[in-house]
Amino acid sequence: MKVIGSPGPGGRVVLLSTSHRVAPGLLSWDAWQVLRGADLVVCRDGGHPQLPYIREAGVTVEVGSPSADDLVQAAAGTRTVVVVSGADGESRLTDGLARLAGSGRGALPDLELLPASYDLPGARLLDLVQVMDRIRTECPWSSRQTHEGLAKYGIEEAYELVEAIEDGDRDELREELGDVLLQVVFHARIAEEGGPDEDDHPFSIDDVAAGIVAKLIHRHPHVFGDATAETPEDVKEHWLRTKAEEKQRASVTDGVPLGQPGLALAAKLASRVRTAGLEVPAPSGDGIGYELLALAVRAEAAGVDPEAALRAAARAYRDAIRATETAR
Repeated sequence: MKVIGSPGPGGRVVLLSTSHRVAPGLLSWDAWQVLRGADLVVCRDGGHPQLPYIREAGVTVEVGSPSADDLVQAAAGTRTVVVVSGADGESRLTDGLARLAGSGRGALPDLELLPASYDLPGARLLDLVQVMDRIRTECPWSSRQTHEGLAKYGIEEAYELVEAIEDGDRDELREELGDVLLQVVFHARIAEEGGPDEDDHPFSIDDVAAGIVAKLIHRHPHVFGDATAETPEDVKEHWLRTKAEEKQRASVTDGVPLGQPGLALAAKLASRVRTAGLEVPAPSGDGIGYELLALAVRAEAAGVDPEAALRAAARAYRDAIRATETAR
């Protein structure tokens, strides 16, 4: 490494950190100011994505692996040295400077950590997309998966998420949300490749996100438009009205998935009927199925989720079973 000036204390060392999740060159104003005013700019990684943009701005960057002692000498007097950090944040240099500070050696340069670009909320989703791309390409199992083959895992992960919510376990909730998110990204990655039929047009995770963003904006005119909503009931009315306009359904039962658990299905149908202002009594008949249907309709009318209520009762039953087994 080229050393500017003679050895001596003082000066300033700036560790410039950047995010790989932000387009190269999009640095903060403070970062560009310190880069242009530095006596020396050095980067250990000659392939660092920021280097072409920094050099294009007229800043000279030396590629090298300076030690802590090198930095102290380079920052002699009142000089400023900027280190464009690599992926590890230059922990080796900071550790070395910390050791020098603890050694009793005279004055050391001021050390400043300057984030030059920041991750926006949701930036880690880019990492997930990149990891999924590589897994889909290189993993013998993942590269062979289809939408149909993965469907069962989506159901399993959704149930595990519900269980984590009901257990009130925050760590488990975070993990299960990640597992559900994985299913979304996995299916979107498969969809990028299209399908065997000419009508199976490819789409990406960006298309998925764009679709739900457009839907949310359209269904929240009280947030993104001129409509007003003072109560949760007003919001629900907006949602149902815009949804009905979008779907143009011939029946209130259209779009209700018949493959969901029975109690949830019955409650959803009852909710559609009630919201539409229809008078459709639950059919009567012999058998436990009709009894369960009537209970589900009654629960929905009372504002109770029958599926969640039955799960809670089943948990109590499980605990009673375990207590009986322990007592034996």
